[in-house]
Amino acid sequence: MLVIKGGRVIDPGVRDGIYDIVIADGKIRGIVESATGAVPAEGVSRWIDASGKIVAPGLIDMHVHFREPGYEYKETIATGCAAAARGGFAAVCPMPNTDPVNDHAQVCEFVRGRAKACGVGVKVWPVGAVSVGQAGKELAEFGELKAAGAVALSDDGHPVSDGQLMRRALEYARGFGLPVISHCEELSLVGPGVMNEGAFAARLGLAGIPNAAESVMVCRDVALCELTGAALHIAHVSTAESVRIVREAKKRGVPVTAETAPHFFMLTDEAVGLYDTSAKVNPPLRSMADREAIREGLADGTIDVIACDHAPHSVLEKEVEFDAAANGISGIETSLGLCLSLVNDNVLSMAGLIDKMSMAPARILGKPWGLKEGSPAHITIIAPDSPWVVNAKTFFSLGKNTPFDGWELSGRAVMTIADGRVIFDGLTA
Repeated sequence: MLVIKGGRVIDPGVRDGIYDIVIADGKIRGIVESATGAVPAEGVSRWIDASGKIVAPGLIDMHVHFREPGYEYKETIATGCAAAARGGFAAVCPMPNTDPVNDHAQVCEFVRGRAKACGVGVKVWPVGAVSVGQAGKELAEFGELKAAGAVALSDDGHPVSDGQLMRRALEYARGFGLPVISHCEELSLVGPGVMNEGAFAARLGLAGIPNAAESVMVCRDVALCELTGAALHIAHVSTAESVRIVREAKKRGVPVTAETAPHFFMLTDEAVGLYDTSAKVNPPLRSMADREAIREGLADGTIDVIACDHAPHSVLEKEVEFDAAANGISGIETSLGLCLSLVNDNVLSMAGLIDKMSMAPARILGKPWGLKEGSPAHITIIAPDSPWVVNAKTFFSLGKNTPFDGWELSGRAVMTIADGRVIFDGLTA
């Protein structure tokens, strides 16, 4: 039996106070006010002192790339899970753009099997592909994917360019109760672009990608969501226009949700500096006006979720010319530290941040979650004022590609618990 003692327990909308949590047989057996001293010492195998710390429902990242199968030199499910646990994440959703693509039951079962075999303990909920091979030509078998454990559907990394196919995907997914996660990108507007279109790209002599390359597809998919009534989730929102479209759709009652990533509310396109490929992402880092619009969208609830879009790459893809470099940031170990800056900047309350990193993803994915007696014990303990310096060389992830290397951050996960088992322990490290 474990007892987490004296922490500030925040379960958004349920409780916020100083409590002791009793964990036994993988479940929460009691949540009692710490001041009462009601927890008996008998049978306790470990007391975890959480005084001065936040005790939250286990964090969930609903948008990661663990690369296996097919690209194990960039990341394996084992290394990805280890990195996730260190970052405070009790559950993650790997995207399907692997080789082979997760467009059928065998790949979905493989991912879940590898996650279980690695022994880390992070809950791995795969996302299945919308189309066969992510080619955008014919729909995958959604029922088969759901039966194999898929929790959502996406062609992430590729847009579903055919509007009729996207409509059918939404209608088909609705019948299985699966949300569709949309990678919104109009490829004809992207063209040869490699970073945000604007003055900075012009100075560097790099081809730019306009905001409209994202927002016109957001507009289309929101219209299809309104037409079908199916659950649509917009991935990695980066532009002010996209925030506005989603905000207005929500006011009309359209069942759309949205996410953004830490790099979109922390950085601008100027982070590219002198062709720094660690800052090359898709969608690209945008302007200061877009960054502020993302923050406003987080604050007013337009953006429901923060997901890091963890995209590890090797030096083979990153230490090359900017035009040729792969897009992506290895972000799961820095996500929480960066997100806590939103609390320090008064963009979000601590409860609001926890909701966007834990409870909101669970709601969207239809997963029971939270700190309730009798529920599985998925818990993240956060030291909100603990200073640390990002050192990519020490990442558990195989991907060391981050523009945040050397940054001084305040706040980190010091313990991650899944199914009542400690899967990351930074308290004794």
